[in-house]
Amino acid sequence: MNNITTKAVIFDMDGVLIDSEPLWQLAEFEVFTPLINVTLEQMQLTTGLRVDQLVDYWFQRQPWPNYNQQDTADAIVTAVVTAITQQGQAMQGTLTILKQCQQQGLKIGLATSSPLKIVNAVLDKLAIRDYFDAICSAEHLNYGKPHPEVYLNCAHQLAIPVTQCIAIEDSFNGTIAAKAANIRTIVIPEVHCREQLRWHMADWRCDDLLHALDIIKKTSA
Repeated sequence: MNNITTKAVIFDMDGVLIDSEPLWQLAEFEVFTPLINVTLEQMQLTTGLRVDQLVDYWFQRQPWPNYNQQDTADAIVTAVVTAITQQGQAMQGTLTILKQCQQQGLKIGLATSSPLKIVNAVLDKLAIRDYFDAICSAEHLNYGKPHPEVYLNCAHQLAIPVTQCIAIEDSFNGTIAAKAANIRTIVIPEVHCREQLRWHMADWRCDDLLHALDIIKKTSA
């Protein structure tokens, strides 16, 4: 598969284009702390899951009274949107890789588990909306990542076969989703877990977006 010419790049959003994973984890921690016994570090366990799935994940493990999945999810989303609007920062290389992909004539897609409120907050904060040929959220799909549907939908909207796409991910759940869609995948794990063996399931492991750009250039030539 690595010899196939790349025609499209599909980006995950949180932790790939914007440094929002810490903001997500803090928002989740603040919402969950009054409800369950959990640490900030444990919030990393649900990285890449859709917000309703992560709420259900914790409720299944530590049920709390008066459970309302939607209210809890909405509280997290509101906190994340506020944090992104106030302090969201692009990941190193975000604008460079988007500009280079566009200049090379590659189709550019976004495939995220985040709800559209957060997607719009990120695109507006970073002023990158116009780079994308397709923007897909798993918010209203039957399943979020690690299910591949959001990636399959994005490739379909781009009108590019999945085998000619490359996905860029940072989470294990997202990597599973992209690989399940039969998309070659670059993973950029967080520094503290970069050496874990589980990342070998990706086609490439990179330290940052600029390293990922080198791979894209080589495979799209």
